[in-house]
Amino acid sequence: MQALKHLKRVVTDWFLCGMFLATFLAWLFPQFGRSGGALHAEVVINVGVFLVFFLHGINLSSEQIRHGLNNWRLHLMVQGFTFLVFPLLWWLGNKVLGSQLPALLMLGFFYLCALPSTISSSVALTGSAGGNVPAAILNASLSSVLGIFLTPWLVSLVVGSGSDGIDLGATLLDLCALLLLPLALGQLLRPWFGRFFARHKRYTNVMDKLVILLLVYAAFCNSMVSGMWQQQGGSVIAFALVGSALLLGLILLLTTRTARALNFSPADEIAAVFCASKKSLAAGAPMAALIFGAHPGLGLILLPIMIYHPLQLIVCSIMAEHYANRPAPQVSPVAQVNAR
Repeated sequence: MQALKHLKRVVTDWFLCGMFLATFLAWLFPQFGRSGGALHAEVVINVGVFLVFFLHGINLSSEQIRHGLNNWRLHLMVQGFTFLVFPLLWWLGNKVLGSQLPALLMLGFFYLCALPSTISSSVALTGSAGGNVPAAILNASLSSVLGIFLTPWLVSLVVGSGSDGIDLGATLLDLCALLLLPLALGQLLRPWFGRFFARHKRYTNVMDKLVILLLVYAAFCNSMVSGMWQQQGGSVIAFALVGSALLLGLILLLTTRTARALNFSPADEIAAVFCASKKSLAAGAPMAALIFGAHPGLGLILLPIMIYHPLQLIVCSIMAEHYANRPAPQVSPVAQVNAR
């Protein structure tokens, strides 16, 4: 019953419904949203991405981040899973199944594995489960900043750089201009405008999601125009669904076992599991547009993270309720020492 309740909550979420609508509209009107089309999506998206990351910067609390600085083992675990363990799991999967699946889908799974963690859902779920919220804020925020540099670098290791791959230098400059610069501007202006935007955070969240939907629409428009979906067939969606579910299940198992092996307190375990298992569609969609440009296969590259996103919300919401309702265990002396 609990699983059905969380599933109903996700199904009625307007943003997730919007992703289905965006793909449907791309099927109906691909010429309108394609690169160079009447929408001029490449310009509108850049403006939207700049504004979204400016709002992220102005809403980011540096005070809360400072509260979580001391727990370095937790931080190392979260960032290690986000940017090292995830790509290693992809490497193992590629060795076993890479030749059996479409190359663009495997690239999409690697892109998923190279993405930073989420901020909003990681922190919200950690709080609802009774976890270490300052540590979650620090790790999710740090992951987002590191992802601006590490995600394109990791992608370049797989697809190559230069004329046959991505131009890593130009990509990093674009990411700094459209992601890091507005993030820094938002932080600089936070002392004057932070309270105003905090009171209207609901509207900034809507803006964030609308930009993502526009990115999804534009990516699928280019894919429709190129004829890629006719070439791939419907089986690719089934592969993406099964692969995303297996990846999420495996990473949740590994993060939970690792946190307990490190004798984390229950609150730290919750923060570690939720932050280290999440992948950000909010960061992934804008970065994909900058890293891959108008690639006709961008829709397929984004497919794994589009599936992983609702899956992680459903599963981790159920886990958060389980964490919140379980009796508090006795903390071992080792954990007490490590928590200091």
